[in-house]
Amino acid sequence: MKIVFIIDQVYRHGGIERVLSIKANYLSTIKTNDIHILTTEQGDEKACYDFNSKITFKDLSINYHKNKSYFHPKNLLKLPNHISKVKSELKKINPDIVVVCSHSADTYFMPFVNKKIPKIKEFHYSKFIEIDKRKNASTLFKKLFFKFADYVETKYDKLVVLNPDEANYFKSNNTITIPNPLTFYPDKTSNLDTNIVISAGRIAPVKRYDILIDIWELVHQSNTSWELHIYGTGESHYLDTLQKKIIDKKLEKHVFLKGATSLIKEKMLNSSLFVMTSENECFPLVLLEAQACGLPIISFDCPNGPRNIISNKNGKLIDMEDTKGFAEAILKTISNQDLRIPLGKNARANAANYSVEKVMNIWLQMFDKLKHSK
Repeated sequence: MKIVFIIDQVYRHGGIERVLSIKANYLSTIKTNDIHILTTEQGDEKACYDFNSKITFKDLSINYHKNKSYFHPKNLLKLPNHISKVKSELKKINPDIVVVCSHSADTYFMPFVNKKIPKIKEFHYSKFIEIDKRKNASTLFKKLFFKFADYVETKYDKLVVLNPDEANYFKSNNTITIPNPLTFYPDKTSNLDTNIVISAGRIAPVKRYDILIDIWELVHQSNTSWELHIYGTGESHYLDTLQKKIIDKKLEKHVFLKGATSLIKEKMLNSSLFVMTSENECFPLVLLEAQACGLPIISFDCPNGPRNIISNKNGKLIDMEDTKGFAEAILKTISNQDLRIPLGKNARANAANYSVEKVMNIWLQMFDKLKHSK
């Protein structure tokens, strides 16, 4: 089967790029498959994740102005060339399936290109963030844009969402829920005996690490022997704001911004608890990674990802904005290793449900149905 994945680039570290590498690599190991990845902004940059040498890459060199909307005149002028190049490449490859991964300009025209080829659109963000924007659209353009986006979504053969809650945000009936596959499942798990609580992800306001620092201040008032390690990178201004807050609260010996790491598995295996304070999530892969390492998880019950991964058997969901309840849950968990151990075992068992083989089997079944439907 010939499968084309379309994405803007694969040189920046991110969840979409990481998941694409896992899926494409798995599919490329099947002898009858021929995997292609089309990019628009890759240039001469090296892929940040490992891809099987059997996979064929092609950069279309569109190079949109990333600091502007795709509907800005400067980007709209690039659109005819983009569409023309996509049409040309698809004609050469003659794929059985096309999958649009990132939410870029391709999203809005791919269903109308080479209509005989089944098209799939993946959604890696929560549509929860659109609710207020849709209700309070301030301009006619925005209102029309949402109607246009809804129309485009109906023209895809399948819309892949990461959890069942997300399907409720779509007006079309072509959604299918396929979670992200687990990136690793180590042979060993954490001993849960280090005084380290870990959090990881993109350092951005939506992740609310500022709230996590407030929570840790409450934890520190009752327990001074544990440390909070935060892994990830982001805009320097926000990082500086977080560091200042840590210093102002006199937590600099207990809360650490550790920066990006390529050894997140090892860091998790050396921790005893994972925490998440995001404002919204879709399907946070980092939670599955933590569970694979045998870590209990405490997270705000934000829309919509954590509740699809965490239960009272493997962690704790906290009502949004309940910082006191969050701190109390941390204190209860870190003070009792006998509590952490069964939670960690159940977390590990839950992660096994998202193995690459199990998740990719769903993809393959969908591909096969779509291939024979047109």
